[in-house]
This record gives sequence, structure tokens and C-alpha cells, in this order.
Amino acid sequence: MRASLHPQLHSDRKDQQTTNTLNRPQGHRQRRRDTSLTQAQTYRTQKKLQKETFLLSVSKMSSRLSGDPEKEEEEDNEEEEEGEGEESLNPTEVKMSQIVMPCHSNHRQELSVGQLLKWIDSTACLSAERHAGSPCVTASMDDIHFEHTISVGQVVNIKAKVNRAFNTSMEVGIQVSCEDLFSDRHWRVCHAFATFVTQRTNTGKKVILKPIVPHTEKEQVEYSVAAERRRVRMLHDDIIKDLLSHGSIQQVDSSAVANAVAAEKTKVESVELVLPPHANHQVNTFGGQIMAWMVNVATIAASRLCQAHPTLQAIDMFTFRGPSQVGDRLLLKAIVNNAFKSSMEVGVRAEAYQEEGPNRHINSAFMTFEVLDDQGKPCALPWIRPEPLEGERRFQEAIARKKIRLDRKYIISHKQGEVPLSVPWDPRNQVYLSYNNVSALKMLAARKNWRLSSEKDKVRLYTLEYKSMLSFRVESEVDVPAHRAFSLLAELSNRTSWDTHYQNCELIHRVDDDDFLYRVVTPSVRQGGVGSPTSALQGEGIRQDFILLASKRKPCGSGDPYVIALRSVSLPTHPPVEGYNRGEVLCAGFTILETKDNKSLISYFNQASPEVLPYISTDIAGLSSSFYHSFCSCSQYLTRNRLQSASEVQTDQYQATSTDSPTCDNEADNLSSALHSTKL
Repeated sequence: MRASLHPQLHSDRKDQQTTNTLNRPQGHRQRRRDTSLTQAQTYRTQKKLQKETFLLSVSKMSSRLSGDPEKEEEEDNEEEEEGEGEESLNPTEVKMSQIVMPCHSNHRQELSVGQLLKWIDSTACLSAERHAGSPCVTASMDDIHFEHTISVGQVVNIKAKVNRAFNTSMEVGIQVSCEDLFSDRHWRVCHAFATFVTQRTNTGKKVILKPIVPHTEKEQVEYSVAAERRRVRMLHDDIIKDLLSHGSIQQVDSSAVANAVAAEKTKVESVELVLPPHANHQVNTFGGQIMAWMVNVATIAASRLCQAHPTLQAIDMFTFRGPSQVGDRLLLKAIVNNAFKSSMEVGVRAEAYQEEGPNRHINSAFMTFEVLDDQGKPCALPWIRPEPLEGERRFQEAIARKKIRLDRKYIISHKQGEVPLSVPWDPRNQVYLSYNNVSALKMLAARKNWRLSSEKDKVRLYTLEYKSMLSFRVESEVDVPAHRAFSLLAELSNRTSWDTHYQNCELIHRVDDDDFLYRVVTPSVRQGGVGSPTSALQGEGIRQDFILLASKRKPCGSGDPYVIALRSVSLPTHPPVEGYNRGEVLCAGFTILETKDNKSLISYFNQASPEVLPYISTDIAGLSSSFYHSFCSCSQYLTRNRLQSASEVQTDQYQATSTDSPTCDNEADNLSSALHSTKL
């Protein structure tokens, strides 16, 4: 029936079969030619793709070697975005995206810094309140350095999340990036850390914050380092006073500034009436608005000195000292404190007052401006002649703040792999060196992808390769309380009794209760030591010595470890001496974490520099187990000294309880109480 329905189709099939049978050799040859052409095209396509891939890889490599900052920054951002895609969503994270309109810009059609500060403060406040579940106010904003400008039409992306909550205060980390919608480019603009405090309830009770639980490696790093940042934050004013009291700041030379611009000519005073649109959702003056007004008067003061349009490069810490409400008059004062070769510092003060009553000091800030030419390079600035008395004090304090900024940039701001191994130590940069020392160890400890290289009797050796650097970690659990193990290991001079790598350990200087300087002597490495450029000398019996900064920290809350961080520094009083090879340690130290049954998990970390690697290379390669014997000696040393007199036990217990979060947060509580007492 099918054939009768399609007779023509059936006939065509028969004819086609006959034709194929008659022409099979020719068709076979045709198919072979077609196959050959297809293979040739595929081969050419593959070679083209391989060539393009090779050229692309060469281009990326050349951009890395040539130091193209934009390409490096884009690749770093891509790596960060890929890493963020794997992270779990932080419940405190808040994102804001704003397109820059002409009403947000300055005369150069660039986003006004004041407007950016408004958006930053709003985003950070929403993140803080999401975690607290109650109204929060800005207590301070850490230093901000603006890496790039943002033009009209581009998109600002702001991300904020709580890094760590203490008792009634919390640190919020803010990341600001820019997006070009037409080229699909993203780049970093700035990052900042803000401190927020909770308001008291209607009954006057404090709102105790729940702790933050970090889930990812990045969150763990920020959580750990937040305590160190807070410590530096609290000491900032003391550092300024110390620099001035020790006479390390130059005095004003009246002859050198005879032809300079008088500081009085840069003075600006402006009054703003706080209206309902300037208030936040708590009916207080919006902190971001106050910052924007302060930036405005500071820009005018800077313009009066340079007689040009200055660019705001950095802001020192904002500190809110009191509240402001709708109906207040804000008196904003600005003056150029000091002018350096290509930058100037402008001091700003904000005071609030009612129609009747005294002025209330509510905020102060210091802003650094530059004047850029057509190529974007800083221009030279005229000198400033300070006012007598108060002007001279501000002049000198500006020099101190500049020194602090340079110290931070030299010690902290670089990537860890770019930081010089031995930074010169002096009392003025001690706080930042100590911060860098502890934070580097905490960041190393928080790294993931540690690989187990060897294990013996529950003593484990791990290695980590990150950014062409090799690090190792040795850890095990000991039957010694954490606070006791910390007090024993923190006495670095006693390490010679259990560590064969420490032949001598001399205390050079006790900086304070938490920081010490030591000279450590280690035995020579046998000739042929892996990775040591001085192995030949060491093979002849030349010993190594190290100048180490030891920084110890107690936990700032439950779940935090005790930390003993070590890094190399250079001292003019202890230069390299003949007969010793001066070695360097980038990052090393112990973390001691309390475990169940009053035991401790002790971990030793070290970023292997060429001088350190020979001591551990055979262990990493699996050729020996000296790490096991060293750790056993350490465990025996701790066990022998586990028991002590009753008075020492009471002292240790008191010291251990003093590390709980309520006591650790006393300074934040005092700050919070001061703010709450003024109904901020």
C-alpha cells in the first residue's frame, strides 16, 4: 500500500541506488577528497587557535613584566570575582550601585568625593544595622586613599559587610569599584574600614552584639586582622603625641618661609543649616552629609593656596565626637596646615550649635590634596607660613601625620610579597611594624589549600605554595592549657632549651608588654643546603644570626588563638658582624588555640626565605623527620613547665579571663558610652 501511495518515490529510490552502484568509485574518491579538505581545514583552524592562544598568553605575560597597572588590576579583579563566586553569601553584606549623573559631579565631570562618602556611609550603616538589628551610628572612618577618579556616566559599585563584632561596636569593611558600561571594565577605587556603634534602647540598656562567624578564607582573614586594626586605631592619637613630645618633628624655620603664602589666606568658614533632607532615618544629621560638607570647605581652602582646582588624594581618620540634629547650625572651619613639595594637608573642624548655647565639637578630619597637570602628574606647590602658636602646632602635626602615612605605605600598604624582609625599626614606626607582623601571621594561618606533606605520631607537617612562595606549618595537640603554653613560648629566650635551631637568643630591647626585639643565632647549614645562596659559606662553619621583632597577642574573644609573631627588622645598633651570615625571616610564629579537655593545638608557621629553607627542606622532601623531633622537644618543654605555684596559676587565670571579649572591648564601650551619653 505504501508503494502504491508513493510510486514516484519508490522509482526514484531504485534509480538512485542504480546510479550510486554505477558511480561508486568516483563517489568514493570524492568523499576522500572532501575528507582530506575537511582535515586540512580543521588542522589550519587548530593551528590558528594555538597561535592566537600563544599570542594572548605572551601579551598577558608582557603586560605583567611591563607593569601595566590597568591590565594587572583587571586580572586581579577577575581573580577576586572568581573567588567571590565560590563564597557563601554573607548575611551582613549590602551592595549599592549608583550611576554617576551630572548632579553628582564636580567641574571636571568627575564624581564628587563628598557624594561618594555619602554613598559609602549609607551602605556601611545598612550593613551594620542588618547585623545589629537595631539603629547604629558612625563612630569613625579609617583612612581612605582614592586610587582612581570616577567620571559621569560610569557606575559606582559599593559593597559593605561586617568584618567583626566586638561588644557594642563593630568594624565594617567597604569596597568601592567603578564600572564602565561601554567597555565592560571594572577597577578598584578605594577601600575603607568604618566603626559603628549601637544606640541604647529606650530603657537605656546597651545592645550587645552577637559575634560574627566567618565562613570563607577571606572572611576569616578580615575577622582575625580586625582586632589588630582596632588596636592601631586606638593608638593613633598617642602616636602623634609621641612624635611631637620626642622632638622628632622639625621646627618652623621663619627665614625659609619668608616668601611663603600666609596660612590665614587659606582659612575658610562656612555655616550650614541642618534641614530634614540632611537627616538620616534616625532623625540625626546624616554622617555622610557632614563628611561631604567638610570635603567642600577643605577643597576651597586648598584652592586658595594653589589657585587651581586641587584633587583630593586621601583622608585621614574621621572621628565623630558628638551628635547633630535637625535644626542645628554646623560651623565648618578649614585651613591649610602645611604644604609639602607636591601635596598639602588641610585640617577641617565641624562644630554644631543652636540659636543659643555653646558650640559643640562634633568632627575633625585631615585631607591631603594635590594639583595635577594635563599628564596627571603632581605640580609643585608654594610654601605655607603658619599662624603663630596654634598654626605652628598644626604645622608640626601635619609633618607627623605625613610620616605616619609614609610608614603605613612602606610597611603595610604593599602586597605581602613586595614588603622588604627587614624593615628598619624605630620607636615611631613600631606600632605599624607590630601590626604588620601580627596580621601577616594571621593571614598566613587563615590560608586554605595547605597540603599534608608528612605526619608522625600526630605531629603533622603541611606546606603551602602561594604566589611563588613556599610556607610550611607544623602542628600538634599538647596536654597543656593554652594560656600556659602561650606564656612559655612567648619567652623566646627559653627556646634555646628545646629548639636545636636556636643556639643563642639575646633580648635586645623590651619595647612594651607585647613587643620585643631579639638577636637569634642559629647553626650553620651543611654545604649543599637547598635554596640557600650562602650555603658554601655556611658549609665552612659560618653561623647565621637574625634580628627579630616578636609580637605577642592574647585572644580578643572566644575562638581566637594566642599569637606569637616573628619577623626580621634591621637595627642600626646591631649591623651584620663578621663571622655571621645575617639571615631574614619574612613571617613566622606560633598560634595557640584552646581545645577541649584543657589542651592546646599549637601550630608553628614559617614563610621559607632562602636562609630558612635549608633547615626544613629535607623534611618537606620526606628525607628526614627533624620537625617531629623539634616538636617533641617543644612538647616536653611545655609539659615539664605545665605545673607552677598557686600564685602563678591565679595570675595566669586572671590574664586568661582578661582576654574575653567584654574586657577586650572596654575601649569601644567607653567610646560607645560617650556617644550614647550625647544621644547620638
